Amino acid sequence: MCGIVGYIGYRDAYPILIKGLHRLEYRGYDSAGVALINNDSKLSVYKAKGKVQDLEDFAKDKNITGTIGIAHTRWATHGEPSNANAHPHYSQSESLALIHNGIIENYTVLKAELTSKGYTFHSSTDTEVLVQLIEYIKSTNHCDLFTAVQLALNQVIGAYAIAVIDKSDPDQIIAARKSSPLVVGIGEDEFFLASDASPIVEYTNKVIYLEDEEIVVIRRGEEPKIVTISNVVSTPHIQELKLSLSQLEKGGYPHFMLKEIFEQPETLQSCMSGRINVEGTNVTLSGIIDYKEKFVNARRIIIIACGTSWHAGLIGEYLIEEYCRIPVEVEYASEFRYRNPVIFPDDIVIAISQSGETADSLAAIELARKAGAFVYGVCNVVGSSIPRNTDSGSYTHCGPEIGVASTKAFTAQVTVLAMMALAIAKEKGTIEKDVYLKILKELQNIPNKIKEILKLNEDIKNLSSIFTYAHNFIYLGRGYSYPVALEGALKLKEISYIHAEGYPAAEMKHGPIALIDNEMPIVAIATNNAIYEKVVSNIQEIKARNGRVIAIVSDGDETIKELADHYIQIPSTLECLDPLLSTIPLQLLAYHVAVHKNRDVDMPRNLAKSVTVE
Repeated sequence: MCGIVGYIGYRDAYPILIKGLHRLEYRGYDSAGVALINNDSKLSVYKAKGKVQDLEDFAKDKNITGTIGIAHTRWATHGEPSNANAHPHYSQSESLALIHNGIIENYTVLKAELTSKGYTFHSSTDTEVLVQLIEYIKSTNHCDLFTAVQLALNQVIGAYAIAVIDKSDPDQIIAARKSSPLVVGIGEDEFFLASDASPIVEYTNKVIYLEDEEIVVIRRGEEPKIVTISNVVSTPHIQELKLSLSQLEKGGYPHFMLKEIFEQPETLQSCMSGRINVEGTNVTLSGIIDYKEKFVNARRIIIIACGTSWHAGLIGEYLIEEYCRIPVEVEYASEFRYRNPVIFPDDIVIAISQSGETADSLAAIELARKAGAFVYGVCNVVGSSIPRNTDSGSYTHCGPEIGVASTKAFTAQVTVLAMMALAIAKEKGTIEKDVYLKILKELQNIPNKIKEILKLNEDIKNLSSIFTYAHNFIYLGRGYSYPVALEGALKLKEISYIHAEGYPAAEMKHGPIALIDNEMPIVAIATNNAIYEKVVSNIQEIKARNGRVIAIVSDGDETIKELADHYIQIPSTLECLDPLLSTIPLQLLAYHVAVHKNRDVDMPRNLAKSVTVE
């Protein structure tokens, strides 16, 4: 969740660290801090509750010299957001400073032991326990910092990405990871460290992704040295970043979220590029082709995901069952990993995650692998943990997503799942050729149809101003539109803090209808599909109880336009691809409601982009 940045080289470290924190602020923004070994060899730690800008304001008149430093932006786990709980944390002698992303599960036991040995604590975090433990081991064993970190991590239970500096050795950073991401950037006579590549890409395109339980020693004038906590030497594998600096900027938009909504025609084109041939007659996913026997003979497919990715998985369930005739179960990764699920060796588990670092999904993957299942990843971030821990997979190629509320990642995931369903169905012979070709052709038309919907932005902005008063929303959909209703409700609650729930439209009569009155906005996804008439009946039931209906309708619809209080008209498409279009106005509606309510759209309270802890 939290964001980690480090630098050692010939430049002033502070500006690089601050810029890196701004790039990683989507990972957490409860507090921020920086530790520098100044030019006078003093170890200075500056930190502040709030956002990175609050840290900058605090540090503006401080000594920020030095060419080595570490920095952190926090999403609170242990301990409330405060100056004391902000990272970095000093050791007792103030010789060491440490930053940490993750959770140390046995910190209470370690803290009690250290307290008995005379150590005092100034925060309520698990992280301070770790830096005190490292110092205790270093002083009692008379060892170097690397050895102390290695020994300390062998006593730790939990997840971590850490970086440590020692004022007695201003030419070295020690970093390590387990279940939390960490990447090392290799420059000319300088090194960078970060939770992901976004703070690094401005300076170098050469990176090393650390694996679980690896420790890296980064020293001036030397190549990085990687050793496991079990003292096994690893050979660094340097990779080239496929990321541009322009992808990390707002590009004139007021928020990253709006930019990312408007990027979807291009991101879906990128997602399909090289996979659907120019003629639009065939889709090829190498991750499917290389293991086609696994998919053809699969007993069952289990999709595991969290949040928005779980909603994409529900659409994937509909697609795969309809066209591949394979039974599909969609599971919350957080529940799947703890309920002793029945998994067969001929099952396929599909893990969906934007970041590729979701802790619950990674744990569920490990469970599936131990049971002998084939595991397939659908992920956006190249080099992240899920692609490295699955048997095969597909990247969504939608570029970095900075806004905490996921938009373009969702539509890219649905696009990949649609292509997967078509590829598997073709191999199994469960789809007629004309249906296969019709869906492929229409899939290629989706980006242009999204462009048409985006032209409604101003209309949706004006519509949204009417509903800023609301305390509750209900979203309704049927069939493929039900997961869209769930996703639309999630977007609204995430960024506007309005309570919203998604329901299958027919389930309204089984409880939620009691909530309906003239103060309750109901968003009905009522596009033209096989059960259109049923949705019309549901809307009539709402209007009979004075509900206020905002309907998402297809081009040419007249019936629902007459019934609804407000409507948003979108291009028609095939029912199975409708979620790719109907979700766009819901993203815009949530965005504009939140802006009208003066919410921090890109960094909503209590949330972070990448959930790397339980």
